[in-house]
Amino acid sequence: MAHISDEKIPNNVNLSGDRRLQRALEKWQPKYLEWWMEMGPEGFQANDIYLRTAVSVEPGGWAHFDYVKMPDYRWGIFLEPQREERVHHFGDFVGQPAWQEVPGEFRNMLRRLIVTQGDTEPASVEQQRRLGSTAPSLYDLRNLFQVNVEEGRHLWAMVYLLQSYFGRDGREEAEELLLRRSGNADRPRILGAFNEPTNHWLSFYMFTMFTDRDGKYQLSALSESGFDPLSRTCKFMLTEEAHHMFVGETGVQRVIDRSCQLMKQDANEDVRAQGGIDLPTVQKYLNLWYTLSLDLFGGEVSSNASDAFAAGIKGRHREGRYEDHSCLEATYTVETVENGPGGTMQITDKEVPMRTAMNEILRKEYIKDCQRGVDKWNKTIAKHGINFELRLPSERFHRHIGIYSDLNTCIDGNPLSAEEWEARKGEWLPNADDEKYIKSLMQRVTKPGQFAGWIAPPLRGINGQPFEFEYVRLS
Repeated sequence: MAHISDEKIPNNVNLSGDRRLQRALEKWQPKYLEWWMEMGPEGFQANDIYLRTAVSVEPGGWAHFDYVKMPDYRWGIFLEPQREERVHHFGDFVGQPAWQEVPGEFRNMLRRLIVTQGDTEPASVEQQRRLGSTAPSLYDLRNLFQVNVEEGRHLWAMVYLLQSYFGRDGREEAEELLLRRSGNADRPRILGAFNEPTNHWLSFYMFTMFTDRDGKYQLSALSESGFDPLSRTCKFMLTEEAHHMFVGETGVQRVIDRSCQLMKQDANEDVRAQGGIDLPTVQKYLNLWYTLSLDLFGGEVSSNASDAFAAGIKGRHREGRYEDHSCLEATYTVETVENGPGGTMQITDKEVPMRTAMNEILRKEYIKDCQRGVDKWNKTIAKHGINFELRLPSERFHRHIGIYSDLNTCIDGNPLSAEEWEARKGEWLPNADDEKYIKSLMQRVTKPGQFAGWIAPPLRGINGQPFEFEYVRLS
């Protein structure tokens, strides 16, 4: 069993055996806690929360449930156990031993990838920091805090890599991760979706459904890395990331379930008149967060993605499924957007070297996974006998990164003029009235076992507990 030590910084990497690193992390720790108290969940730092905490990284051992105050959470450094025989299994170094230290020629590339991943973790905590005041139940409040503390631990995971393997540069980057702020005009977070406001619980569920799912695929690609410490770190992070997506997928499903119930109770099927969230509005927020998350994969054709694959640093989701792990001769078909006759936009297919299309290959896997979630939501609607289907919009819709970034389209991906887009975007994306209405529903429910009127209860409690369990002790 790879047990977690009970040191000041819980870890399974023998931190006490590296005094320089231990001192560096112990110097960073109070700055992290200062950030957490300033930018973490607002108003609940002194409350006891029924949280899951790692006690080992083995299956069945990493999830220990108990009450804990969030500032006392056992943040630390947990890596999957090392396999001595591990080798590179994609890129230019196939078959060679995996790296235990950072190769000099790939130092900047690795640091950039780690910093970018690390920056997303505190960003999401900052986006969600005020949601506790409007939680629809203690069950949901606890799930929010579980997501938050684990995002904090994922920041620790990336900071460990920076401080352990990148010297002074890594220490400076670790400091910067605590200084940027989500949505701040002067010091924003690195990636666009992590500067978007998450003002209410529908956005939170969509974020954890779609944006955390991007995290799953980024971590999966990095878990294939030939830099072994990064691979082992990301593999353990993936065990925690699954809960975040569960919160989002089931959260939206419960909103939909309640909406369908309210539709059947009203002669006009007017959900809003009964204090629910109507299905067309659910679709708008789906469109928003899904498309923001599509951008997180980067450009469809990318020399950076090609370089990372060639170096054996970032692979494909479940790389072992593929036969060709070098991709030196392979090609991949992507769309291109070009100016046609009369200033019209033309979309055509183009063959590109597969290595340059690794972002798009990962994005396609993500889209299939998102579709499985939407299919489940539609089954819930169908069970109620309601003729409505949610859908994923076209990959061309509402994009700000890559080949579609200058293209205005309808939800089906058909090009629109700038004037048409401005006139019609409110059909597909939340407008000010939608935001105002959703926020008006966000009234806090504090009694164990009770839920707000706009969301259905979950199918089961947490860790076998009943709905009436006091997941958060408010007094």
